[in-house]
Amino acid sequence: MADFGVRSSVSDLRRAALRRPATTGDFAAAGWRLPDSELLIRQHDAFAQLLTDLGVQVELLPPTPGQVDAVFAYDPAFVIGAGVIEFRSAKPARQHEGEALAAGIAALGVPTVGKLAEGAVMDGGDVCWIARDLVVAGRGYRTNQQAHDQLRAWLAREGQELVTVDLPHDRGPAHVLHLMSGISPITDDLAVVYPPIMPVPLLQLLAERGIATIEVDPREYETLGGNILAIRPGVVVIFAGNPLVSAALRAQGIEVHEIEASELAKGDGGPTCLTRPLLRA
Repeated sequence: MADFGVRSSVSDLRRAALRRPATTGDFAAAGWRLPDSELLIRQHDAFAQLLTDLGVQVELLPPTPGQVDAVFAYDPAFVIGAGVIEFRSAKPARQHEGEALAAGIAALGVPTVGKLAEGAVMDGGDVCWIARDLVVAGRGYRTNQQAHDQLRAWLAREGQELVTVDLPHDRGPAHVLHLMSGISPITDDLAVVYPPIMPVPLLQLLAERGIATIEVDPREYETLGGNILAIRPGVVVIFAGNPLVSAALRAQGIEVHEIEASELAKGDGGPTCLTRPLLRA
């Protein structure tokens, strides 16, 4: 049985790659608030340990010196059933992360089955499954139509459908707005959403599919309360400091694990962003 393959955003997370954080580099130019380097490392170690304690086989990749965004391992590549697809970022500082992450994952036994062609750009944060057969991808400042067309073809070989939705301008091209800034799938029939930035067709699609939603309070959107990692249906990880959405999840019977992440959050990425799933059962 292969020890890789992903066809869902919520099924049992068996194996995942994390990239250790870099402590050197131009944090300000990358859009970070300057973190405490020692605390940043300790918080990342604690996150990796929590995933391990929850039954995930964690593969720790070494830091890439100077590449401070590389800790957000969800973005530079995407794993489907057959292996990994190498992405290319529209953000200049991240353009070489896809090649490095794909190589690191290949060394773990996950083959590279595709690479975006020249001119195509996509971040993993713009892509997620909302059902076992349906991938939704955002088109915006970080991800273009060429990338959608290529990813759609790779997914079609596995019997998967890709639906394109357009992202709003929000705060402009310099600000990180991914599709998954607005949605975190929790179970097959539940998602956490932040409606002000959600594409209307996606909200309608969730309703058509019978997927209930929990809305994030605007204050907790700012503290990454909408960025939630599903470990398996009914078990999630969220950054501490978001009591409203945590309480709403628990009211739905969801087991919520909170992790202190004051320094990790200074790069505007949450637990999903930190994690590149390699195997979901």
